[in-house]
Formats: sequence, structure tokens, C-alpha cells
Amino acid sequence: MRGFIGFIAMIQGAVGFAGQVFFGKNWGILSHWFDPPALAHAGVFAVGAALAVWGDLDKKRKQKREQGQVAGGAA
Repeated sequence: MRGFIGFIAMIQGAVGFAGQVFFGKNWGILSHWFDPPALAHAGVFAVGAALAVWGDLDKKRKQKREQGQVAGGAA
């Protein structure tokens, strides 16, 4: 779930940043609730990237742990 939320946050941050910097308009869902500056959008992207990486690493760690338990139980 963290990875999915992180991916959505990355999209919102990238779209908002690009909209403000390159087109001078607020894009994305955040602009409906707040009026964040471009740097805040970059921060949302960074937080989303961190969540996505954290979710992916946790998923891989869990798979590795389950494979170890299966292999250890068979021996």
C-alpha cells in the first residue's frame, strides 16, 4: 500500500511542479485544496519516492524472509 500511495504522491508532485515551473498554472489535486509553491510540489514528489522505495524494499524483504522459512522448514 505504501508503494501505491508513494506512486500517486510522486505523480501529484511532478505534475504540480511541472505545471507551475513550465506553464505557470497549478496542476494536480493539491491545487484544489492548497496553493503550494513549486518547492512544496518537489517535496511531495520526494516524499512519494521515499514511500515507493520503502514499500518496494519491504515487499522484497518479506519475500526473502518467506523463502527462507520455506527452505528452512523443508530441511
